[in-house]
Amino acid sequence: MRPADLAREHGISTQAIRNYERDGCLPLAERTPSGYRIYTELHASALRAYLALVAAYGHATAGSAMTALHADRLDDALTELDRGHAQLLRDRETLTAVRAAVGHLTGAATGTGLPVLPGARTVGEVAHRLGITPATLRTWEAAGILAPARDRATGHRRYLPADVRDAELAHLLRRGGYLLDHIATVLRQIRTAGGTGELAGALDGWQQRLTTRGLAMLTASARLDRYLALRAADPERPAGTAT
Repeated sequence: MRPADLAREHGISTQAIRNYERDGCLPLAERTPSGYRIYTELHASALRAYLALVAAYGHATAGSAMTALHADRLDDALTELDRGHAQLLRDRETLTAVRAAVGHLTGAATGTGLPVLPGARTVGEVAHRLGITPATLRTWEAAGILAPARDRATGHRRYLPADVRDAELAHLLRRGGYLLDHIATVLRQIRTAGGTGELAGALDGWQQRLTTRGLAMLTASARLDRYLALRAADPERPAGTAT
């Protein structure tokens, strides 16, 4: 196969094929005496696997996994993918928690909300809970998304359970790609009117994106498995990364 043959299947450029080989995302190609690359079904399978990994995990993870694989570090490649699955699970758990929080908000608006647990958290504790920085929380506060109280003696922020809930909502929506002003509007709507229609739509959209990502991971796993089988069956398979 020529670079154009691989590129045509995916609607990409021949330069992209050469770049993928150079970066270690594809195995090294053999060369003709005149220097032209010769690709095989092994390379075609590697390209299908790599592009499927990009769709499921993103360029960085896909690249790290394929370069590790071509350096004969299979466990490192699988670890990269494990991190992606772990993130998807965390997102699903967060979504479940936020849906529960929305139910609490709706119930609170009608006087039937769940009891609020006592206690307050610091900005550092909330940041650690969400896996973000305190500076991010302060940015959300400046954007009108959060409004934690202040300790009268120290002036430090005090995040009550409702504030933590709002931070979790904001975190999920940010992961879903929503802008800060949109998130602020959603939370204001819930606080003032108890209406969750807009938020429910956002959560449904994020749920669909999680489903799409999960299905993309299944596709990527199947194509990667096919590529690994071809590598194992090829006694003269290319190894290493391009120079």
